[in-house]
Order: sequence, then structure tokens, then C-alpha cells
Amino acid sequence: MLLNALADLLFPRACSGCGGPAHEASLYFCWDCLASLDVIRQPFCRLCGDPADGALEGNYLCAACLSHTPAFDQARSALRYRGILQNALQNFKYNGATWLSRDFSMFLAACHQAHYADLSIDLLLYVPLFPAKERERSYNQAGLLAHELSARLGGPPVKRLLVKLRPTPTQTHLTAGDRRANVNDTFAIRKEKAVAGRRVLLIDDVMTTGATVDECARMLKEAGADKVYVLTVARG
Repeated sequence: MLLNALADLLFPRACSGCGGPAHEASLYFCWDCLASLDVIRQPFCRLCGDPADGALEGNYLCAACLSHTPAFDQARSALRYRGILQNALQNFKYNGATWLSRDFSMFLAACHQAHYADLSIDLLLYVPLFPAKERERSYNQAGLLAHELSARLGGPPVKRLLVKLRPTPTQTHLTAGDRRANVNDTFAIRKEKAVAGRRVLLIDDVMTTGATVDECARMLKEAGADKVYVLTVARG
């Protein structure tokens, strides 16, 4: 605690949301910015976790999951991808703000506690980048989150079993169907025996339509994974 206080004195932590002093309960967010984050609560789709407005039954299934059943067994996200969180995640992903991984893993751990605490998970995996992209960026943001989360949970082990076989264009302006086509047959499993019969928790930073995690889950299921659960910081 004394070392942390000294470090804060010499190198004050600035909030990633507003630029003011960070709160002691966090690392790089102030209390006001933490309080402004949009936590995902019911109602949301029972499969993909996409939040909905209005009064809906707890067994609600969204239109996207009705038209295309995802390969994963369940997906949950901590926060809505908007406002200061969106800016912070973009800085984390594209601008080298890797120090934010500890704050984001705190949000992941809270979401895990809310939705997956009773599950028995064997492996913690993360969505891979194409190798050239990872070399260019020098890190995989999903991998950082997975390792931070594993440390918070005391396991399960993080494994680098998913690989991305080819680069893909940005999915930002694509429809849900085009996103699925864009990532089709993009991923592979390094060691299929390592996932056979296992319950997998798959980590990523942001889930929008779910096409990427769905394709990863499809490959994991084809390799024999028993269950695939998805956990992301934000839902777009």
C-alpha cells in the first residue's frame, strides 16, 4: 500500500474517461466515470446476452439467435459499448493502452461472478489475432484480458489453442450475415485433443453481432469441446 501511494504521488494516475484523478477503487477510472458505465442487466437474450429495452420474459430469445442459433452455449458481457467505455476500449485495442487490462478484467470478473460462478470451466481461451496483426500491435488485447481474469479467478489456465489463419477486413460496417461470411473458416485449433470434452470460457474485448466468437465456438465444438461460454467486457 505504501509503495502504491508513493507511486501515485510521483506518477498520478489519470482517469481514462475524463482525465481527472483516478479513484483508489480502480486503477484508471475515477468514481464518477465508473458510476456512469452502463451495466448490462435483464432483460437480455438468454443465449447471446444482447440487452433489450422494455419488459420481456426471462426466457427471451433475440431475433438474431432465432434466425441463426450460435455455436456457443451462452455469451455474457459486462457493459454496453458506449460513452467513455467505448473510447477506453478503443485506446486499449488500437493505441497501446495496455494498462487498462486490469480495470477491464475487474469488469469481466464481476460479470463472471454474476453469470458463470457456478460453472465448472476447464480452459480459458481468447480470440486470436492474425499473427502479422499481433506483431504489428505487439499484443493481443483479448489475451491480456484472459490472463488478468485467470489471475483474478485463481484459474482456470489460459491456453493459446485458437489460431487465426488469415487476415480479415474490418467488420465495422458489415451486416450480421456479412460478418459471419467474413470470418467463416478463419480460425483453427492447435491441438484438438486439448479441447475435446472440455468446458471452455472464451474471452474477447467487445461483442457486436457475435460472428467472431460464434465462429471460434464452432471450431471448438467441431474439435470436441463439451461447452463453450463467451465472456466480453462490452456488448455493442
